[in-house]
Amino acid sequence: MPGALHLSLGPGGEFDAIEAALTRWGPLAEGVGDDCAVLDVPSGERLVMSLDTALEGVHFRRGWLTPEEIGYRATMAAMSDLAAMAALPLGVAAALTLPDAWRGDFLRICDGIGDAVRSANTRIVGGDLTHGATLSLSVTVLGHAAAPLSRRGARAGDALWVTGRLGGPLLAVQAWERGLAPRDEHRARFARPVVRLHEARWLVEHGATAGMDVSDGVVAEASHLAAAGRVRLVLDLDCLPLMAGASVDDAARSGEEYELVVTAPAGLDTAAFEQRFGLPLTRIGVVEARAPGVAALETRRGGERVTPPRGHDHLAAP
Repeated sequence: MPGALHLSLGPGGEFDAIEAALTRWGPLAEGVGDDCAVLDVPSGERLVMSLDTALEGVHFRRGWLTPEEIGYRATMAAMSDLAAMAALPLGVAAALTLPDAWRGDFLRICDGIGDAVRSANTRIVGGDLTHGATLSLSVTVLGHAAAPLSRRGARAGDALWVTGRLGGPLLAVQAWERGLAPRDEHRARFARPVVRLHEARWLVEHGATAGMDVSDGVVAEASHLAAAGRVRLVLDLDCLPLMAGASVDDAARSGEEYELVVTAPAGLDTAAFEQRFGLPLTRIGVVEARAPGVAALETRRGGERVTPPRGHDHLAAP
């Protein structure tokens, strides 16, 4: 109908569920119904896109999170990839595989997706719904940036920086796996991650040369930055900013943090950053030219070289 937010989807159980979700999302969803979303990219900027999947039994367990938190977390995990490249969101498309056991929670999962979209000041522009044996949420995010922040721009003489404090998600998972309730602040860091979209823009405006979000652990991400930039990173584990209750080892290995790790000039105004965003910006290492035969990443503790703590790797050998 003229002026409607969406096209009519027609009859059928799948489309009835989608219509219910669209009603739930209201003005957060726009233009759904065609085979593709059509988006305008601001003049002079580039389209940035990423896809992230959250799978029950791999990224979460049913007893750990509410349905709303599952939807929120999956959406924000994808959104964090935009932050990693200093992009702002244009739209979100969510594809759900829904088992019978989760049908009653479908709209609550949608509520979580909508909450994340609202928090990021963007909109839902499409998606897919199918039936399967395991709950899966695949979220595609589209964004824009004039000069996307890459992994490969680190330069000798830069410093290595990380936002926020680390260790909470790992401690939450460890508590759940022991049958315990995590501390509130650790659980919140896992269940309701905060995406650093505007912090990333600030860092680029102040000279950031390369960056990633911390999804597999800060040491693992540093190794990726070193490899992409063909530089050597020296990371001081003693400098890692810790959440209350976390050890240095916890902070080094904790994944799904969704903080930012960037290379940038050594003289960043950390006080201005903290005043603006209410979280710390911490210098954790330096960037050096890489000589032949020298490791791309060196980690130190107590002034001595130590073996880099291992981060998360979905396809690592058992």
